[in-house]
Amino acid sequence: MKFGNYLEERKSYLPTDYANNCIEYNKLKTLLKERIYPNSIKLENLQQQQKPFAQLVSERLGQLQKCEVLFIESLDEQVEKATKFFEAESQKLVAEAPKVVSDNSSEATTELLKKIITLERFVFLNYSGITKILKKNDRHSGLSLSEPYLQRVAQLPLVKAEDLTGLKKTVMNKLNEQHSDSNAAIATLSPTSPIMVRSRSTHLNPSTVLPPTFIVPNQKVLVSLSGPHGTDIVGAVLGCLAKHPCNIDDFMLSRLYHNVTFGVLITLQSDNVAIFRDLAEAAQKWDATLTYDIPDSQATEPMIREQKESLKKEKKKENRVSQPIYIPHSLEEAPYSERIKYAATILNQNGLDSAFLSEWTSLLLKHRISVEKMIRLNKDNGKLSCADLRLSVPRGMDMSALRTELIGLSASHGTDVAFQRDDVFRKNKRLVVFDMDSTLIYQEVIDEIARYAGVVDQVSAITEAAMNGEIDFKESLRRRVSLLNGTSVGVLENVKQILTFTEGARFLCLALKKLGFKLAVISGGFMPLALYVKAELGLDYAFANQLEVSPDGLTLTGKTIGPIVDGLRKAELLEVIAQAEGLTLKQVIAVGDGANDLWMLNKAGLGIAFNAKPRVQEQAGARINQKSLKYVLTLLGYSEQDMLELGGNN
Repeated sequence: MKFGNYLEERKSYLPTDYANNCIEYNKLKTLLKERIYPNSIKLENLQQQQKPFAQLVSERLGQLQKCEVLFIESLDEQVEKATKFFEAESQKLVAEAPKVVSDNSSEATTELLKKIITLERFVFLNYSGITKILKKNDRHSGLSLSEPYLQRVAQLPLVKAEDLTGLKKTVMNKLNEQHSDSNAAIATLSPTSPIMVRSRSTHLNPSTVLPPTFIVPNQKVLVSLSGPHGTDIVGAVLGCLAKHPCNIDDFMLSRLYHNVTFGVLITLQSDNVAIFRDLAEAAQKWDATLTYDIPDSQATEPMIREQKESLKKEKKKENRVSQPIYIPHSLEEAPYSERIKYAATILNQNGLDSAFLSEWTSLLLKHRISVEKMIRLNKDNGKLSCADLRLSVPRGMDMSALRTELIGLSASHGTDVAFQRDDVFRKNKRLVVFDMDSTLIYQEVIDEIARYAGVVDQVSAITEAAMNGEIDFKESLRRRVSLLNGTSVGVLENVKQILTFTEGARFLCLALKKLGFKLAVISGGFMPLALYVKAELGLDYAFANQLEVSPDGLTLTGKTIGPIVDGLRKAELLEVIAQAEGLTLKQVIAVGDGANDLWMLNKAGLGIAFNAKPRVQEQAGARINQKSLKYVLTLLGYSEQDMLELGGNN
């Protein structure tokens, strides 16, 4: 619903003479379209090329001056009409009051209060209309006339309404005297306009002293004050709100160095607009910019112009019934219903360049995904390399198709994009399960053993085929182990000495342990080396294949004993550990690089392909293609500053 239609709907609930004296918003809007828009100081590039810039500015300003004068004169006439009507009606009520009060009739007092509230509603609708039309004029003309004009309006009787405010207080006190049960007294006062409700809750009366009529309007308003004075801005807004009957539903603060924007969603308990006069004075005092908006329409998905025009035609064919207005749970949320929250971590240790960020944003726009919050995670002041975004995604999105696009975008820019549900489980992971070879350590242990046995080339070829998913893991393991027949058991100790831990592995495990995580390594390698890694990194669990040795314990037989730890076995062991720790799978993270890790990556709540093969990256939920394992923490929303506090940044 456009504001003009909203205003007309609200006016329809007023008495006819009240409605006739409201400002004619649609008439003023038509004037803007016909006279202001064509002469806007906002110049288009094509026009700038046709004439010298100075000449174009001179011509536009000349035309705009005439048009703006016409617009302001028209607005002045409307404001004067509304003000004169208000003064006349206010005087009538003030004159009527003494007799009503002296008669001591609750019915008459209640009726007078209804008239006062109706007049307050008249003021509120007019003030809203004035603000909206000035905002529209600012946006399309390129001028900034709203603030000085509203400061002028704030001094008019229409806004100051001192006599009416005093009268209302007197009448309400009288009504409280006449009725010990104020709820019963005011129950006869039915609202004269539809009540707007917050989608997540029903309206509750927070007052036990004043009659419920005091909050009949239930009008929600979003107030925003922006300026360079930080906490003073917050204090100025809250100080004004404390002087007037309103409820604070939500607030948020955004800072850009010295400049802050403080937004507050309030529910007015009265249609008295004195609150806006006080806010305007506070804005002037702190050299701040004041804006406010009324959630007067159901927020809808962003659409291109053709879609909007088509929807308008459809709506004209229907008799649409007004629905409660959707207001999200937080001011930080996009105001669209039927959305799912996701978190996206974008990461490139060499820096996020503008080309990637532009394509990333275009992809979001293509799928109508709204950005609700952006937080820089890296600490380096020289470049932006890691950021965490909260996104609002339309329901019904084909996440598989989106993931394919994200993989393509990531590959073309060498930048990781991890997309995951932003729910309570993202922040409450408690178990991390790692693959060992090429994940916690750089080497493939069977290749290192084969190097000592003199069969490294044959084993490496089989390993590569297995990692790419070209042959079954069990078969590949059988072939490789058979090549180790007769190798000295002592080579396992030699291999331990040359193992190199992946960059960030020690730090990541240390940080996760400090955060209370349980850690496990589940490897397709061999137990002696898995136990070594477990001890070195302080892990809680280690599972791997067991090599068979000769009866004299000196050589390997070329066989394994016990269940083979292949992809399916890894997923089973992950689930067993989770159950043993009393955790759900949504609280589990799995990190691996090979095809035999896919089962556990997809079993876990968050599966991370770490510098993995292409096939694994395509099928895993998230990818990290950076040098350090520490970046696993960024997918949980931890910043580099958090990492420093957890023990270092290596």
